Amino acid sequence: MTYPDTVAGTFIDRPNRFIARVNIGGGVETVHVKNTGRCRELLLPGVPVVLAASENPKRKTRYDLVAVKKAGRGWVNIDSQAPNKVVGEWLAQQAYDRIQPEYAYGESRLDFYLEKGRRQYLLEVKGCTLEIDGVGYFPDAPTQRGVKHIRELIKAAQDGYTCTIAFVIQMNGIREVRPNTATHPEFGAALSEAKRAGVHVVFLCCEVRKASLRIVESIRG
Repeated sequence: MTYPDTVAGTFIDRPNRFIARVNIGGGVETVHVKNTGRCRELLLPGVPVVLAASENPKRKTRYDLVAVKKAGRGWVNIDSQAPNKVVGEWLAQQAYDRIQPEYAYGESRLDFYLEKGRRQYLLEVKGCTLEIDGVGYFPDAPTQRGVKHIRELIKAAQDGYTCTIAFVIQMNGIREVRPNTATHPEFGAALSEAKRAGVHVVFLCCEVRKASLRIVESIRG
């Protein structure tokens, strides 16, 4: 996936989880942050950032903050909508007979329902932006919604679906994602339970550039 209209800037601060202040060409602009996670190790004063122009002329903020340059790691995509978009592009190349986003199952809406022949699949996508010592971690903030989705996948696996949790690694060079049990132990426990129930885990490694995100490898977790 690519962002058609981007500009470079320098991060100043983040008054709240929805907005940030960025220096663009010497002027200060308030922009929308497309990630409600903490991103504390990424959004540091003075780091280079990439902003995508909004297509909505009525919006209060003109730009979305979509990527941050991390020292020693390069560009990190922090757009929380990007993982589903890039997975949709990737799935279109995987010879499925049917691909349906936003599939209602149980009490949740899971990211993708897939069919190939008689087999039925459910796929839940999680974007990983947190890296520590060369390893990705998820989540970077507690996510009860994430735990709920895992519980639904466990039920679906028991009902005969082939179920997968896909971690889209939104940075270069990372090939593994571990549960961030220090931040949300319940998520780690739920993920372990899911694996025991037959839910697959996949790491989707990406090539990240200033204005693009592309899946380049799939690794079974």
